[in-house]
Amino acid sequence: MKSARKTRRRGGRYAARLLFQFRVMVSGNPGVRRLCEDRIIVLRAAGARSALTKARARGKAAEYRHSNADGTPVFFEFIGVTDLLELGVECEPDEVWYDIVRKVKPMERRRQLIPVAERLNAIARERSNKSLERTGKARRSAPIRSTDSGVKQR
Repeated sequence: MKSARKTRRRGGRYAARLLFQFRVMVSGNPGVRRLCEDRIIVLRAAGARSALTKARARGKAAEYRHSNADGTPVFFEFIGVTDLLELGVECEPDEVWYDIVRKVKPMERRRQLIPVAERLNAIARERSNKSLERTGKARRSAPIRSTDSGVKQR
């Protein structure tokens, strides 16, 4: 384990959840329901306020705009930081996020809670040449399915 002195000098490790939207302007109208990206980044900072400032700067720096195949303007916009978590001594070096929650009989319900390997994002992408998008109503990560349009959706 690293000494507290060395950790303090380098700053604490933080994970930030960033929310982005794809705003597509069709006939000057962005619509109401928009495709969004929920992104987790890891950063070092002297404290929580500094980590928040860095996370916001990273989000703003990730913004861009382009025109899609139809020439319609598409804006990828940073909305904000939805959560900030200090990854302290309780975390392993390779951990980037954790959430402690109560669930009803999780071991007994594991077949409903844990998807089969083929439904996991990385495995499904390796098995298919089609673009994939997230589906479902899961809070964190949802199952994915192939899109018909062939356009990559994140």
